[in-house]
Amino acid sequence: MLPTVSKTRSTPSTSRPNSMFPQYLRRIVKWQQMDIEYTFWQMLHLCTAPKVVYQHTKYHKQTKNQWARDDPAFVVICSLLLAVATIAYCAAYDNSTAHAVFVVISVLLFHFLLTGVFLATCCWFLTNAYLREEAPNSHVVEQRVEWLYAFDVHCNSFFPMFVMLYVIHYFVSPLLVAHGFIPELLSNLLFMVAASYYHYLNFLGYDVLPFLERTTFFLYPIGVIIVLSPILILSGFNPSRYFMNMYFSQRI
Repeated sequence: MLPTVSKTRSTPSTSRPNSMFPQYLRRIVKWQQMDIEYTFWQMLHLCTAPKVVYQHTKYHKQTKNQWARDDPAFVVICSLLLAVATIAYCAAYDNSTAHAVFVVISVLLFHFLLTGVFLATCCWFLTNAYLREEAPNSHVVEQRVEWLYAFDVHCNSFFPMFVMLYVIHYFVSPLLVAHGFIPELLSNLLFMVAASYYHYLNFLGYDVLPFLERTTFFLYPIGVIIVLSPILILSGFNPSRYFMNMYFSQRI
C-alpha cells in the first residue's frame, strides 16, 4: 500500500499501515482467507511474464487503493516450497536429522525472511528518500512507498531465483559441485542469471510506481554481476561448491 500524505498533515500517513500489518499477520494462519490459485498464477508469471504480474498490481491499486498485497499467501507458500526444497537437499547430502532441522530453519530465517526484511528496508528507505518525484507545489498530495510493498517486491524477485538456485540447482548439483572448469563455468552462469533476474524484477516492482523516478538505479547491480562473473570464473571460484560446503561439508 502507498498511503498519501499531505506536507502539512503527516500524522494520518501512519494510521492505515499500522492497522494493516497486524491484519496481514493474522491472516497467515487462516488458509481459508488466502487466494492460493492466484498466488500460483503470480508465481508462474513471475518466471515467464513478470510485467503481467505488475500490471495486475496496478489493478489492485485501483480496486483496493493499495499497492501491497493484503493476502500473505505468497509468503506462506514460498516459505513452504523453500522448506521442501531444503529438506530435499538434506535428504541427499546430510546424515544428521538434527543438522537437517538446523539447515531448514536457517535457510527459512536467513536466506528468505531476515535477508528479505533487510533488503526491503533498504529499498524502502532509498525510494522514499531519494527516488520520489518532487511535488510541484504544497497542494499536491505526496505518495510514499509502503514498507510492505517493498517486501512484496523482494518476495516476487526471490521466487524465480528460488526456482533456479534451489530447484534446478538441486537436479544438476552433482555436476555443478564437481571439480573442473566446466562445473565452475556452469555454476557461475546459473548464479549470474539468477541474481540478474532478481534485480530485474526488483526494478520492475519499483518502476510500476508512477511517483518514483530514476528507477533504473535498480538495474545497476546487474552490470556489477556481469563484470564480476568472468573474474570469479577465471579465479576458479565455484559458488555451488562454496554454498554446499557451507551446510554439507561432510558430503561434498
